[in-house]
Amino acid sequence: MKLVPAILAYIAVLGSSAAAQREIPKTWDERALSEWATPLAGLNVRPGHISASDYYALRVENLRTYPVYYPGREPEGYWDMIQRVGPKPLIAPDKLKTKAAWVEAGRRVFDEADHLHVRTLDPKFIAAARSQETFAGGDAEPLPDGTVFGMRWVPTARGVALSFSNCSNCHLLYLRDGTRIPGAPSLAGVSRGQPRFRVPLLRVVFQANHVISTAAPFRVPDESLGISLYRRYGVPWLKEDPNERLKGMQASDVGPFVDAGLLGGALSRWNGSLFYPAKIPDLIGFKDRKYIDATGTHVHRGAGDLMRYAASVSFAETADFGPHHVLSTDMQRPGVRLSDEALYALALYIYSLQPPRNPNPLDENAKAGQKIFARERCIGCHTPPLYTNNKLTLAEGFTPPKDKPSNLDVMAISVGTDPGLALKTRKGTGYYKVRRLVSRPLLARWIGGKLGRDVRPGPPQRHARAWGLESAGYQDSCHQRP
Repeated sequence: MKLVPAILAYIAVLGSSAAAQREIPKTWDERALSEWATPLAGLNVRPGHISASDYYALRVENLRTYPVYYPGREPEGYWDMIQRVGPKPLIAPDKLKTKAAWVEAGRRVFDEADHLHVRTLDPKFIAAARSQETFAGGDAEPLPDGTVFGMRWVPTARGVALSFSNCSNCHLLYLRDGTRIPGAPSLAGVSRGQPRFRVPLLRVVFQANHVISTAAPFRVPDESLGISLYRRYGVPWLKEDPNERLKGMQASDVGPFVDAGLLGGALSRWNGSLFYPAKIPDLIGFKDRKYIDATGTHVHRGAGDLMRYAASVSFAETADFGPHHVLSTDMQRPGVRLSDEALYALALYIYSLQPPRNPNPLDENAKAGQKIFARERCIGCHTPPLYTNNKLTLAEGFTPPKDKPSNLDVMAISVGTDPGLALKTRKGTGYYKVRRLVSRPLLARWIGGKLGRDVRPGPPQRHARAWGLESAGYQDSCHQRP
């Protein structure tokens, strides 16, 4: 009988190892890419992508990075260690024998991967990162462990470089009590107040590297701020492109838009918009989602698509949209990427993320909210247990083309969400995905405000008619015009 537990344990190990040794998806697979992106509203063509041969010609980078400590908080001997340790591999695939080991490797990629095209060996930036003067303004608080949010040391063959976090710069939330929530938007706790954990030197290092400070993987020529802004956000196929006004903007004009976005938990990323910024997405529960980005810019069919998206935004963007080519001929791609193995480990780690414990008790108020959720037919779109039906809704004013891709599951309704992001940006598909209501930071506060302000007793049919839901079988009073 004693053999039974041993046999079962052996079978479990074999199963775990088999799972870990399964074939790693190819990140830049032409067949998978062909139907991956959603066609753009107004063009009805998918954004372009670099060829697989060009992608795999990019040099693979595989270096560990280490945190930068707040001046005065650095452990004794730490800087000497950083200078002596030399380049170490970020990931060692040949040593990963179990799925758990792959997930742990993915955690390291999530925590340590940096913006490869922004690394600097400039002595003045290295010194500034260790200088109290850099932090004298009080804009950046140290994290609970004394480190600086988003800043990394990279020991390379040429010396120690300063760089900045990639994944964890946007998708790692620190609560007021110091609790660390990987996968949650880093700005989720801002709640209309100033961010506590800013990243010093980020902007000046980006500028010194001639890199657009929205994480786009390009080095740009010297050109006016206005032209640079239009390269980031312009939508040349729109008859009345609101981004035309960017061409005449000065730095003092841009700041208020950026700050407003940050206060709302949003960033004006490359291909996004200064006027219609998208909130940083929550990666917890990503495995169960069918679409990527708020506007469903890409389908999510498995780990390969998540790998593909991480690669695209980090080092493989083309900015080609049908006949429209945004990049100038003298813009340079740094020519470096992470390995397929690193991206696969990252995907497995993101898939493993779980929401933190809900601090809100199921009290009488919550039970009352549960009844409202049922009464208002919220489950029609936010269906348990995922609290999304994983479908797309129409942006107000958008009519899908008759030849829309068959892999898009579209509800023929609009709930009145501001159409700017979906129709007036390069992320504009004409759709919004139905949001997942599990693990939505600050969601309860938003719903409370909506219910208290907008949802009033009365015939729900009135709201169904207002939103065009009645013909679809819904009687919904949650989404109303502001």
